[in-house]
Amino acid sequence: MTLKAVLFDFNGIIINDEAIHEKLIAQILIEENLRSKPGEYRQICLGRSDRACIVELLTRRGRVVTESYLTQLIARKAQAYQIELEKLEKLPIYPGLEDLIYKLRSAKLRMAVVSGALRSEVELVLNRAKLAQNFDLIVAGDDLKASKPEPDSYLLAVERFNQQIPGFNLEPSQCLAIEDTFAGITAAKLAGIQVVGVANTYPFHMLQRRAHWTVDYLTHLELERVQEVFSQQELQETVAEC
Repeated sequence: MTLKAVLFDFNGIIINDEAIHEKLIAQILIEENLRSKPGEYRQICLGRSDRACIVELLTRRGRVVTESYLTQLIARKAQAYQIELEKLEKLPIYPGLEDLIYKLRSAKLRMAVVSGALRSEVELVLNRAKLAQNFDLIVAGDDLKASKPEPDSYLLAVERFNQQIPGFNLEPSQCLAIEDTFAGITAAKLAGIQVVGVANTYPFHMLQRRAHWTVDYLTHLELERVQEVFSQQELQETVAEC
């Protein structure tokens, strides 16, 4: 079970922008003559797509929206997100990300972004941060309706790797996900993917109960150790088959 691909979450792993999203979701509720409640964003929206977040927030308030109107709300938020980023002189990219990407490239590992964020938002950040060339593919929130904690986005990433790279024959067990939320960790595990929890959003001890590995910061991720564990698991499976 050799490690062949690393799959990054986006919000909370690549960019520290949850405060922006919480502000914009609250603004959408205000424009709908509704109010946000303390702690509600963290409970409902962290790790999930805008679609899933907005639908549940409105449903809890007795609102039913058509698919077309939901699409309008998501597009409005995406435009507001772009405006918020344009105000920033420097994007809040997490420390250690570029060093980790360099290590992964040196180890000849494939990389992807697997996120509930819209493709336009992911590409905007990756291009502005000059990171886009490092990722082989992006699975975004507008690629499918199912949101984390469902495993669909991770399974789609594996499928697209195999479509894009002839002979790659990637299996979920050969991937490592990097996540910061409970929903993301659950999605990766349901897809059969081992996952590193980074304590950017929740405390270390809360992630430790859920993820295969847990680190306080991206800089603490020991790639060699992770690869060693994958190799040992492969050896154990080979011995078991004999």
